[in-house]
Amino acid sequence: MPAASRPEAITATPLALTDRRPVVPAERLVAEMVPPPRFSGVSFGTYLPDSSQPSQYEAVQVLEEFAAALNNGSGGAPKRSWFRRSAPAPSGPAGVYLDGGYGVGKTHLLASLWHATPGPKAFGTFVELTNLVGALGFQQAVQTLSGHKLLCIDEFELDDPGDTVLVSTLLGRLVDNGVKLCATSNTLPEKLGEGRFAAADFLREIQGLSAHFRPLRIDGQDYRHRGLPEAPPPYSDESVEAAAARIPGASLDDFGTLLGHLSAVHPSRYGAMLDDVHAVCLSGVRQVEDQSTALRLVVLADRMYDRELPVVASGVPFDQVFSEEMLRGGYRKKYLRAVSRLVALARDSSKLT
Repeated sequence: MPAASRPEAITATPLALTDRRPVVPAERLVAEMVPPPRFSGVSFGTYLPDSSQPSQYEAVQVLEEFAAALNNGSGGAPKRSWFRRSAPAPSGPAGVYLDGGYGVGKTHLLASLWHATPGPKAFGTFVELTNLVGALGFQQAVQTLSGHKLLCIDEFELDDPGDTVLVSTLLGRLVDNGVKLCATSNTLPEKLGEGRFAAADFLREIQGLSAHFRPLRIDGQDYRHRGLPEAPPPYSDESVEAAAARIPGASLDDFGTLLGHLSAVHPSRYGAMLDDVHAVCLSGVRQVEDQSTALRLVVLADRMYDRELPVVASGVPFDQVFSEEMLRGGYRKKYLRAVSRLVALARDSSKLT
């Protein structure tokens, strides 16, 4: 019997995310531009490349050398890892772009680069970067980030032309001011055999910046599914409620009500909405068919994943939360990433005692 479904006495009143409407000052947005807690202690040495994927070994080598160049004598070159091969140092691009599928360790490598580089430096997702520009204004964002040595952008998104142009313009200003860049994105699974598909899209969309980036392909299977089962079966509503009452710091919300609440909270505040939450309990998970609602759920899934919050849920399994029509649409990459992360967090619920 799953741990969350064991009958135990109710010991606490769970909190509700739907009761929270946090106000996040711009200063916090800047201060929180660091790798999420899941990646707070990673390094190149803790990255475990797939032995059948040479591109993963190459990516570590290139990024170690990129970090060494950024250290520029202020901290020395990164220690040689056990899988590092001797090769000439790169000529020193202004940016590196990591192109690959879901769960091959791109964020781990991006965070490792951030940790290996002396400050000032910043780390954030594409969405968090656009939120920062919205909070500070374009010129203030340029001024603030121009004082950094490195900007790491996780999950660069190409599906919103307006945001892509905004961020591309921002990055151009930052490169002119000497800021080094590293970005990641995802390639759709059916495109993995077609070469640098996502890299070509990325370099085309950032236009004048393309010459500054060195694209790196990282092949491999989603590590979250290496030898692991698919989405675990959902709990019953009663088991979810019992788990929420038993687990200190757990939240408990009806899935549909929470989705409605997300429409009243800016996505830049979803992280703050999870402050002091240690597990998320959801009853009545159902398939989401409205695109705006689905995109808000994607952001919430990212913030929960960043914080490694186990999810105890009833209803449909998370690998069925987005409709087939959505998975065929223009935001498919986002939805597949969210499914991968929600399934991983649902698996983590089995660790709760």
